[in-house]
Amino acid sequence: MATATAKRPRVMSGMRPTGNLHLGHYVGVLTQWVNYCETADAFFEIADLHAFTTGFSDPQSIRDARNAIVVDWLAAGVDPKKSTFYLQSGIPEISELEVLLGMITPISWLERVPTFKGQIEALGTDIATYGFLGYPLLQLCDIAIFRGEFVPVGKDQVAHLEFAREVVRRFNYLYGGGDSILVEPKAMLSAFPEVPGIDGRKMSKSYDNVISLSDDEATTTEKVRRMITDPLKIRRNDPGRPEICPVFHLWKFVKPEHVPIVERDCRSGALGCVQDKSDFAEALNEFLRPLRERRKMFAADEAYVEKVIAEGTARAREIAAQTLNDVKRAMKLS
Repeated sequence: MATATAKRPRVMSGMRPTGNLHLGHYVGVLTQWVNYCETADAFFEIADLHAFTTGFSDPQSIRDARNAIVVDWLAAGVDPKKSTFYLQSGIPEISELEVLLGMITPISWLERVPTFKGQIEALGTDIATYGFLGYPLLQLCDIAIFRGEFVPVGKDQVAHLEFAREVVRRFNYLYGGGDSILVEPKAMLSAFPEVPGIDGRKMSKSYDNVISLSDDEATTTEKVRRMITDPLKIRRNDPGRPEICPVFHLWKFVKPEHVPIVERDCRSGALGCVQDKSDFAEALNEFLRPLRERRKMFAADEAYVEKVIAEGTARAREIAAQTLNDVKRAMKLS
């Protein structure tokens, strides 16, 4: 059982179950989660309620994806015996806390979160719902219900965490009587690397440019062959510019010791793009092979995956219930 100690600060992170995870998730997030299992009292959330803010019209896909992402977590080496996996919707205390904190959260604070208008412009007005407006508050409750001390975020998410800290400060001022009932979460700035997709843009399911952890080797090879490279390197012997090539950037994650060789031969013209992509596809499949073998094993054992989720959710709910009791007592609702 994961327990908080002075040496192990409580860290909370999570993912929305919106489909299969990809290479960007693995090198950018899951490898860090593996480290948190050893260094922190880590809570990892299957954020299925958050998934409804943009995917409310297809609940079955959310239900199907929640086990699938846990399979990917396990395959990546995230250890449920050294951390807590939990299902967001399985802890009603999170939703009740959102109602309570919603009573003291000004609408203007929610509207000024940068991603609110940006996401509506990008995804359309269909997502301009009450739930989407309150997304940052629900995120806060995910953290606050466990009294999370640190949250790994990228620079683009700092505004969300500052909003969370403001709401916690307001709650403690109104109801704490000099005590800190809720913990102000701190940003753990993480250098989530931007992993390029097969079209050169950031790897993202919304761009349909991903190499999924669930892809087989043939599919991976085919996707790598379609990757763009240096548009000015037309013939094999033309000197290339590896700094603008997505394939070269991916070599850094997959086989860093090979990067100097690729850079040298690309610049000199000794390495053609077709050969480089062929070499990279082979290296990438070798890199992902152990993970994919573990993924097949966990995917075939649905009972174990369900057990991991159920046991983690039960552990998490014990902590959540205590926090909610403290909040209700402070608000004279006990």
